Amino acid sequence: MTDTEERQTRRAEQLSHVVVRFAGDSGDGMQLTGDRFTSVSALFGNDLSTFPDYPAEIRAPAGTVNGVSSFQVHISDHDITTPGDAPNVLVVMNPAALKADLHRLEQNGLLIINTDAFDQRDLEKAGYDHNPLHDDFLSQYRVVEIPMTALTQAAAEPLGVKPRDAERSKNFFALGLVSWLYSRPVEPTLEWIEGRFKDLVKESNLAAFKAGFAFGETTELFDHPFQVKPAALPPGEYTNITGNVALAWGLVAAGQLAKLPVFLGSYPITPASDILHELSKHKHFGVRTVQAEDEIAAAGMALGSAFAGHLGVTTTSGPGLALKSETVSLAVSLELPLVVVDIQRGGPSTGLPTKTEAADLNIAMFGRHGEAPLPIVAAYSPSNCFDAAIEAARIALKYRTPVILLSDGYLANGSEPWRLPDPDQLPDISVSFQTAKNHVADDGTEEYWPYARDPETLARPWAVPGTPGLMHRVGGIEKEDGTGNISYSPSNHTTMVHLRAAKVAGIAADIPPAAVVGDADADVVLLGWGSTWAAIDAAMQRTRRAGTKVAWIHLTHLNPLPPNLGELLHGFKKVLVPELNLGQLCRIVRADYLVDAQSVTKVQGLPFTSAELENAIQEALS
Repeated sequence: MTDTEERQTRRAEQLSHVVVRFAGDSGDGMQLTGDRFTSVSALFGNDLSTFPDYPAEIRAPAGTVNGVSSFQVHISDHDITTPGDAPNVLVVMNPAALKADLHRLEQNGLLIINTDAFDQRDLEKAGYDHNPLHDDFLSQYRVVEIPMTALTQAAAEPLGVKPRDAERSKNFFALGLVSWLYSRPVEPTLEWIEGRFKDLVKESNLAAFKAGFAFGETTELFDHPFQVKPAALPPGEYTNITGNVALAWGLVAAGQLAKLPVFLGSYPITPASDILHELSKHKHFGVRTVQAEDEIAAAGMALGSAFAGHLGVTTTSGPGLALKSETVSLAVSLELPLVVVDIQRGGPSTGLPTKTEAADLNIAMFGRHGEAPLPIVAAYSPSNCFDAAIEAARIALKYRTPVILLSDGYLANGSEPWRLPDPDQLPDISVSFQTAKNHVADDGTEEYWPYARDPETLARPWAVPGTPGLMHRVGGIEKEDGTGNISYSPSNHTTMVHLRAAKVAGIAADIPPAAVVGDADADVVLLGWGSTWAAIDAAMQRTRRAGTKVAWIHLTHLNPLPPNLGELLHGFKKVLVPELNLGQLCRIVRADYLVDAQSVTKVQGLPFTSAELENAIQEALS
């Protein structure tokens, strides 16, 4: 720590947590700024949760509300799960960002404004008929006006950087300022800039960051800086991780644990593409990736790799899952292991490609022709995506079935600290390929029956093509149980339909029972799945601290459901099901268990806030 940082730390006011939101045009580097503030906070030891909020349009007109890109980060000295309901601090780089995000800022929150962007042209593009800085429009906030663009240009001018080029570094001025304000160490950011950029771009960014930090330290606009001390996290080695990276690493780990090469067939689609990008870096772990020409080809390649003895994976979002449905149905018929990853987003159709939603449960459950059940696993936090990927692979391999793994945009792009697991504590999910004939015919000759079944799992054997003596037929036409021969027999079709359903239903005995968190004697229980976990957790804590009893059950396995779920739900007077859809799990629960479950829904392209769920609990109890 430098002398300056030591002086700053001694006079800093201590905070238990703070929520900061950076907002600007999509070309202003807000995602980069938020990511660097997050990374430094993780290195400092804070617990954290992030919420990147991208514009839906690839490149909306500069200066318009539709082009605003935001990044919200919640840092704390204690365990947290959400990026915060409302920012304590909002940094806006232009009028459009003010227009788009001001309503999120808490009452009397700190509003830091780049005043250089508030010219008449940009005000008009943002939809303002006056300059909100010139009246009492912002009187309910603590406003700090800073000419960030001009100060950045002044800092870069001695380096020979043209004013227009220097303007692009203003996000680093904002980062330097907020780094000073919240006592972030500067060395990691300086080292990162040194390694990331070159030549005058590097020098301009360094100058801007240092100028922002110095401005905070020397100006009288702030009484003092603040400090959020490191969190008391369990001992271990940590890294900051997003859901998509965690999921990709989980697939790599699954391949190692299964002792199988991993093949990913994928077509780029928001917000799933980062999994393809990340997995492509891990060829040394036996991972092969192919960017296919379309979603259907990607699924076909992945299924073909499963036939060839690989851990086959295909990744997509809702529109792509619809296109893959025929191939997934084929995988059900072939009874081959296939992991289908769906990073959900707002729909239908193209919908809200950069906004979060969890409305693909219906298509995951029922989006195939015929009777084609398959297991469904749902991740609940960015770091849990790692474990969910391993669990999906485990089920797929053990039961020879396609498995749909659900995540969403909130988990995919959000980040949190993740304690690296001990590899020795991860499960062994290795499988044995069939290498010998497995049936004796009436005449005494040995045969290979590709649809003979394990009596415990009902899984059929997995024989790699080319294994001597184990040639067999595959395809989508119904097979005869045991022999695998094509069969149009009504009785055989009935047998096969029931066998495939029984195999999936039997997985219920191989998953953990549902568990009640909170007050088992409460009147109200929240039943959650997926990324609602964070908001439910925060709402639960706040509700119980206020003296109200409430219980919570969170599901990772959505098909089959835990075998004790119905019994647990019948033990409560009221069941609330928060979902980022119009009540898809709620309808399943009502149908399966005949409980009077009530939906709590949100379809705004945004995750739940804890306050919204607190209100839902109180309304249920009133």
